[in-house]
Amino acid sequence: MSTSTDLALRFQFATEEQQRRVAAAGMWVFLSTEIMMFGGLFTTYSVYRLWYGHAFAVGSNMMAVGLGAANTAVLLSSSFTMALAVFSSHSGARKLTMWFLAATMVLGAVFLGIKFFEYYEHFQDAKLPGFNFRYEGSEANHVEMFFFFYYVMTGLHAVHMIVGLGILSVILYRVRLGTVNGVYNTPVEIAGLYWHFVDVVWVFLFPLFYLIGQHLK
Repeated sequence: MSTSTDLALRFQFATEEQQRRVAAAGMWVFLSTEIMMFGGLFTTYSVYRLWYGHAFAVGSNMMAVGLGAANTAVLLSSSFTMALAVFSSHSGARKLTMWFLAATMVLGAVFLGIKFFEYYEHFQDAKLPGFNFRYEGSEANHVEMFFFFYYVMTGLHAVHMIVGLGILSVILYRVRLGTVNGVYNTPVEIAGLYWHFVDVVWVFLFPLFYLIGQHLK
């Protein structure tokens, strides 16, 4: 009868440590492509911010800083629970790992709930770029450009959050089955890397979109 350890070690690897290192390297390669993608967006945003600084500050001044700060606190808390899930998986504490994974998922869902509520509020205020956008002040086109960047970059971030929730749900199920455990916890570690990356991206998004216009108030 196969044990969970037998199932964990794939045939192409000599040891579980080798498998763990290869999996981590693969995730870092993937994250490097994500860094290039978000890096390109951040660079483009920075160029337009340099050109149309006042208009971008006006757009930022329309953001709900309280909601952005709340989402920042939620994501930082989810990073903490994810780190605890990784630690618990190393310790072989199956139930604690499940609880911390579930807590991370709940916090991620709360983040998405707040973000989608914020999107709805912007839509109601006619701040959706395109046919629904209305702004009566000067530099309307450039203010609309700010919101274009906002929706593209935060929307892409939200998609990564949704993917992360899907990944965590699969891992939670595998922890419950026992195929991910104290001996084989690589999936928890890899998911942790991904989740922390998504959180770090938001740490940069928050000041760029919510704080740069505070001096106008």
